[in-house]
Amino acid sequence: MWAARVLFSAGVAQQLLRVAALQIEAELGDLDANLELCEGHAEKAARAGAEWIVLPEFFSSGVAYRAELARNAPPADGLPTQLLRELARRHGVHVGGSTLVRDDDGQVRNAFFLAGPDGAIVGRHDKDIPTMWENALYIGGGDPGLFDTSGVTVGVALCWELMRTQTAERLAGRVDLVLSGSGWWSIPLWPPRALTRRLQASNQRRALLAPAAFARYVGAPLVHAAHSGALDCPWPLLGLSYHGHYQGGAMICDAAGKVLAMRRREDGPGFAIASIDPTRRSPAPRPDGFWLQRRGVVAALAWAYQNPHGRREYRRTRAQQVAR
Repeated sequence: MWAARVLFSAGVAQQLLRVAALQIEAELGDLDANLELCEGHAEKAARAGAEWIVLPEFFSSGVAYRAELARNAPPADGLPTQLLRELARRHGVHVGGSTLVRDDDGQVRNAFFLAGPDGAIVGRHDKDIPTMWENALYIGGGDPGLFDTSGVTVGVALCWELMRTQTAERLAGRVDLVLSGSGWWSIPLWPPRALTRRLQASNQRRALLAPAAFARYVGAPLVHAAHSGALDCPWPLLGLSYHGHYQGGAMICDAAGKVLAMRRREDGPGFAIASIDPTRRSPAPRPDGFWLQRRGVVAALAWAYQNPHGRREYRRTRAQQVAR
């Protein structure tokens, strides 16, 4: 299904796309429950006229520092990918989202799949660098995250890929539309609570600003799906329990970074929907350095120690599985 919505500007007809970004409250590690949840929200989005529907990062599992999420990762053509294909075929739309998969080489990856209106997979992007404790769950990829479908060149950027200059460099000026999703978690309110509340407020602002800022740096509209709800798991190496939440913020931005629709964490599950003009613009100048914006002290410390620790955990877990 291809919309007949047209914007007339300066005598030039431009076709608009109706896009939707889902926000879900996943049941951690419960594949069947999460697929049913995603299907329900995607059905509603399709009935609301969405021609492109984006599910969040880790839509089939949620994400936390729990090794069983990687152990139970389905194959690349497993039930999560089949759901994307079935939804796309059923409604004649594009449907995409990321899920942990175990590939034929035995490695687990965080793979975003986009299904076209005929149900065929148009493209796949593997997130390049796992974020913090995610390193214990999967390895990174190296593909450009670019594919063409129905006359639209699509770029994919997942969660903290939105934070890195190298992601903007691979997509800037090359895409008409960015598809994105996140499982961004909060900073726990540990003592001293006055300090951690301030740090969490900054973390929340950062999570909500990242998609819009990235749209400007790339020069293309962006559809960002998200998780909301509570999150509990161990905290790596510290012997503490993490009690927090996903930051949420399903949103749709135009190429200038203007937010056209948003569903905040407090709004709970559902979707944001808007019409966008899939026309690339001149990207905004990127800052120098590795990061597009400051990470904050807690995130910087967690990145520094959880990345190498998580990679060791992943190798240890994989060696145990191979030995069985």
